[in-house]
Amino acid sequence: MDSKALRQYLLSKPEAVEDFPFGPEIAVYKVRGKMFALTGHFLGGEAVNLKCDPHQAMALRDIFSAVKPAYHMNKLHWNTVLLDGSLPQGELQQQVDASFALVVAGLKKKERDAFKAKYAL
Repeated sequence: MDSKALRQYLLSKPEAVEDFPFGPEIAVYKVRGKMFALTGHFLGGEAVNLKCDPHQAMALRDIFSAVKPAYHMNKLHWNTVLLDGSLPQGELQQQVDASFALVVAGLKKKERDAFKAKYAL
């Protein structure tokens, strides 16, 4: 998946918004004000940082060479995925979905319940 296709996929998530708080080169994707992805050029190429369960994060790093500890973020809860073409598209989509789900799960109960009901999640 290239950066253009990834951007479209990130923005296809319910209520996802794109923001540029760090300048025009780094795109931040949020849901209800909480970040679930960050894209830009780091670790030698186009990449995306995604939130991840700590145990899953380590496993993904062991399995896929394109998955690294997060660049400039909490390495326990975030991974950097290099968009070098080595990761299957479906795998990248699953990682985006997991990141989005973790952020939604972290919303306040009332807000989370309303969000899930609205979007049948």
